[in-house]
Amino acid sequence: MAGGVLILLQKPFQVGDYIVAHGAGLEGTVDDIQIFYTHLHTADNKIVVIPNGTLSDNSITNVTRGAKRRVDVNVGIAYDADLKKAKEVLLKMLEDDEATLKEEPMLVVVSELADSSVNLIVRCWVRGEDYWEAFWRITENTKLTLDENNIQIPFPQMDVHMIPDSGETGSEPEGKKHRKKNKAGTVAEL
Repeated sequence: MAGGVLILLQKPFQVGDYIVAHGAGLEGTVDDIQIFYTHLHTADNKIVVIPNGTLSDNSITNVTRGAKRRVDVNVGIAYDADLKKAKEVLLKMLEDDEATLKEEPMLVVVSELADSSVNLIVRCWVRGEDYWEAFWRITENTKLTLDENNIQIPFPQMDVHMIPDSGETGSEPEGKKHRKKNKAGTVAEL
């Protein structure tokens, strides 16, 4: 009962908010808040009843409390792609999207130099109620924009180079090593 009282007094969420209940491993839209239980409506149309003690004893993320939300789309481009062009065309794509908040920062930055790709974050802000539609559209438009500009999104791959020993035939001698090199240039001996 103490959990229900805490939730009713502190109001970390209200009916209509979309929350993530980390202790319960659940998320959804709050349908009802009672003294002992809170009812969530999940994205796949289930009603979940969570004890308020679980909610008050663990962290909760209130996804919809703020008026705006940040959209982050992660994408990798090939190492031999034109990085400046990729950043330029993706930033223009964000600027042209109807949901992006023009007064908020929009950016495209390198987040990682991975094994098979240069990873970028495509970031902007949208109104909370526009989040999912904007996220899905911007994700799709990221791919389409890169395709239109002949900028490859690579798949993980590794080149294997077999180095033959001169004069040897048949099976490999004990201790002979093979070297593998991936796109990023990392070499591993097997």
